[in-house]
Amino acid sequence: MPRSKKVAEESKIPKVQKVSKAKLAATKSKSTLSKLSAEVYDTNGRRQGSFNLPKEFFGQKVNESLLTQALHVYFENQSKHTASTKTRSETRGGGAKPWRQKGTGRARAGSKRSPLWVGGGITHGPKYRDTHLNFPKKMKHKALISALSSKANSNSVKVITNIEKIEPKTKVIANLLKKLNLKGSNLFVVSDKNPSVKLAARNLQKTSVDTSVNLNALEIIQNKNIFFSKEAIGKLS
Repeated sequence: MPRSKKVAEESKIPKVQKVSKAKLAATKSKSTLSKLSAEVYDTNGRRQGSFNLPKEFFGQKVNESLLTQALHVYFENQSKHTASTKTRSETRGGGAKPWRQKGTGRARAGSKRSPLWVGGGITHGPKYRDTHLNFPKKMKHKALISALSSKANSNSVKVITNIEKIEPKTKVIANLLKKLNLKGSNLFVVSDKNPSVKLAARNLQKTSVDTSVNLNALEIIQNKNIFFSKEAIGKLS
């Protein structure tokens, strides 16, 4: 093929535009910022706009392996394994042989604390086991951030204004959940211990209240909808 024809054909091919790394980073930052905005509602269920969630807690990469490890530790530490039975060496009595070895017509017996006897020891029964697992503070903190970021990615985080000033009445929280029409379990996060919010939510099924200081990854993952007060988000740091 002549060179002139080859150059003409190459000129017809559309050139791919190169995108700089700065533009890619800018588009990524815009997408993360759009995900970091949570809807704001008042205690009557009316929408009041949006709230920008802090990126250091709600905009990080979700570490699924760390979350799995954290949930395993929390579940394992909830089981106490306190049941303990006595073996034949731990039960009281059984020092003397019940009867002589031969001549009675009965079966041989060496101790009345045999597992075959009433009041004897237990064979292969449960024993106390210490299965407590330690979880370092830094890993616990990163697991919490991963849990919060996953909830923010799925738009499960909501902000409620003046939730910490409500009356201790169940109908306040019940009407709020009814108007929002959300399915699944709900967690209300407040800044400090608030008896009014706790009394208002304690009679509702699948609804719990906790402070921002006591939050953990298990609590965040177990609940479908997370409601924060603005004061609680400010206290996360």
